[in-house]
Amino acid sequence: MAKSVDEFNKKRLRSSNITVVVSIALVLFLLGLMGLILINAQKYSDYLKEQLVVNAYFDENYDAKDSAKIAKQESDAVQQIQKMESVKRTTYISKKMASSEAKKSLGINSEALFEEDIFPASVEIALKPQYTDSTKIGAVLTQIKAVPGIVDVKNDSDSQKIYDNLNKILKWILAFCVLFLVLAIVLINNSIRLKVFSKRFIIKTMQLVGAKRRFILKPFIIEAIVLGAIGSFIGLLALFGVWYYFTTAIKTPFVQDTNQYIWLVVSIFGVGLFITVLSTIIATWRFLRSNVDDLYYS
Repeated sequence: MAKSVDEFNKKRLRSSNITVVVSIALVLFLLGLMGLILINAQKYSDYLKEQLVVNAYFDENYDAKDSAKIAKQESDAVQQIQKMESVKRTTYISKKMASSEAKKSLGINSEALFEEDIFPASVEIALKPQYTDSTKIGAVLTQIKAVPGIVDVKNDSDSQKIYDNLNKILKWILAFCVLFLVLAIVLINNSIRLKVFSKRFIIKTMQLVGAKRRFILKPFIIEAIVLGAIGSFIGLLALFGVWYYFTTAIKTPFVQDTNQYIWLVVSIFGVGLFITVLSTIIATWRFLRSNVDDLYYS
């Protein structure tokens, strides 16, 4: 009889551990999935923002004898713009290159279209993503226009509206990630509480025979660390398995930013361990402070 009772308790304990591990793995999988979406959405948003090109135009009215001086001034201006903190890259477009581009756009190869290079020299400027926001780009344009030799600065206002909307989308994705984090905490906490609840009589018995609270807590914390580590590992394994299948299907790189992916793995693993251990301590401490009679109504 005693043997059958022990086997039943072992089965129940094993089932409880499996339930906790599966709960942790599932919740962390969903949390990690949101993290991957956020990382890649941020990278895609930054890529699109870098396509916002600001055109700075040089003065086209000068004497031919001053060509060398003007060329030096334009070269210095391009270098000065490139050194600005807000600028990612610059592309110089000479008057001849501008005319050539105009002919290509119009689909005309004849040299008779323009008797001379009528378009001014300019520099295309790609800004860093954080400076494309409508609250910052005005100051950037003013700074570029102040460069000697620059007479006009223009940017695409329609593209600006699109990039501002991208920021709103990223904020919504971030809000969903925070929501998933809260859900992860609640769900993992509930799973741990149910597991500790099944051992409430063992906890109180150990306390009644004189065991110190730290002594009682220690095996529960160790078990929580093991279960949290296993659940985190399974969740990450499932996450990157699904991500590998997805990236293979759409033919994109599996890892686009190694540092961000490492931080994601560390964060998911850390969240799994932290929530599991903290929930175990809180749940166990609750029964350590309760009376024997309360165990029947908890």
